[in-house]
Amino acid sequence: MLFNTIQKEQVPFSMNFLLETLRVLVLSVYYILEAFVKFFLPVGKKSIAGETVLITGAGSGIGRVMATEFAGIDVTLVLWDINLDGVKETARVLKEKGARSVHCYQVDCSNRAEVYRVAEQVRQEVGDVTILMNNAGIVTGKKFMDSADGLVEKTLQVNAMAHFWTYKAFLPAMTEKNHGHLVCISSSAGLIGVNGLADYCASKFAAVGFAESVALELLATGKDGVKTTIVCPYFINTGMFDGCSTKWPRLLPLLEPEYVAKKIMNAILTDQTFLLMPRSMYLLMFLKSFLPFKGAVILGMYFGAFNFMDTFKGRKKKEN
Repeated sequence: MLFNTIQKEQVPFSMNFLLETLRVLVLSVYYILEAFVKFFLPVGKKSIAGETVLITGAGSGIGRVMATEFAGIDVTLVLWDINLDGVKETARVLKEKGARSVHCYQVDCSNRAEVYRVAEQVRQEVGDVTILMNNAGIVTGKKFMDSADGLVEKTLQVNAMAHFWTYKAFLPAMTEKNHGHLVCISSSAGLIGVNGLADYCASKFAAVGFAESVALELLATGKDGVKTTIVCPYFINTGMFDGCSTKWPRLLPLLEPEYVAKKIMNAILTDQTFLLMPRSMYLLMFLKSFLPFKGAVILGMYFGAFNFMDTFKGRKKKEN
């Protein structure tokens, strides 16, 4: 809708530079005020009853908790995970909570051919996916030079490239009907570099850039019925970053999965484009945008970004 509105307001290319600049300033102020009002006032929520929701990495962590958020809504749930036992356990929990329709599949999201194969299986057995949540992720927790090449490649394949393959598989049906929602679960490490997370940050930066670019493509082609949400949370207490500590827990608290899931659900229902958690992340991103590099380094040291990973343990091997 935004892109279409701007398109209608376009004038010939030869328009006077002053008027063109004035137009941009006026519209910018208007949309900033609109966003400011929406930030503080409740926004109407859409209904997602009857939608088909696919969640990758649904066998544990935030994927499982997110699935339980959908359990009380009249939706069809499609659960993907490389861990078949984990995704079956999620399905069992959902059915106990009264989920209407749950389908689980074992999928290695880093494998393009496997993603395409199982996606076709989903289309045949369940139907078109209308809400796609790319949540599957891994972390090595090693310094860059200590990371085996295979682990670096796997991190990029799961955390970033998998998004390409799931979009390729499910986006065409959404664009054909001009209806759907793409949810990218990234990380605050996809916005700010962190010492000891080079491959993870690279993969999450890539996921954010990819999701934002596709969102613009959808607007440019008039497919404004396909909504997008990019989620960038701080460390979530799911076990993935076990051992990591936060220097100032009041400013940057370790996030509880249930809180994160509720915030993501609200973002989907209100068509929120970007969701950063906690809210202090908005301030950090603002400061990063204009501070000189040395100033940003000092800020990072103050918030503990140099030492987040010093005590990293991660999930136990049997849970990976």
